[in-house]
Amino acid sequence: MSFMEKVGSLMRRPGEDAVPKDEVPWWMKYLGRGLGTVGGGIAIFLGVWNCLAILTADVSCLVSGMWQMVAGFTTIVIEAPCCCLFIDFVQHLSEWVDKKPYWNRAVFYCGIAIPPFLFCIGLSSFLGSGLIFATGVVYGMMSLGKKGSREDMAAMASPTGVVTHGGPTGGTAYGPPQDATLMEDPDIWRPT
Repeated sequence: MSFMEKVGSLMRRPGEDAVPKDEVPWWMKYLGRGLGTVGGGIAIFLGVWNCLAILTADVSCLVSGMWQMVAGFTTIVIEAPCCCLFIDFVQHLSEWVDKKPYWNRAVFYCGIAIPPFLFCIGLSSFLGSGLIFATGVVYGMMSLGKKGSREDMAAMASPTGVVTHGGPTGGTAYGPPQDATLMEDPDIWRPT
């Protein structure tokens, strides 16, 4: 067992399967969790900073700060329930969200990150909400899944959709032969 497998088994939640059900790399899962946890904490701090704008009678920045604090807390509750053990329903909520597809989290995080920036355009709104939005982007990339093999990509890119193996050099030949000229290719001259 490698070092990373040992760390993964220690970080696994109770009741979680030892074999992952999807093909998302381990580092991307930890990137999403880590970015969500750190971004949520920074969003809470910068939300408090935005709320101090009430001293200058800027109500829109106050609303932005409150929204950002709620968004940061929600992100921490979902991504790191161990930080909120004092709340009873956090573990159940986090497990429920984990059972949903990744694109649900991506849409949710991107959706809750936009309003604070619209209410109060500033550096604290941009950084706090931007980290939550980046978490949504990471989960969106995770929802796309694994990239196809080289042969699958070449078959999709070739005009005929056919990939031939074992050319004259023993390698893989993709698409029409390279020594064909435009005059010899009947598909070029065929009327459409």
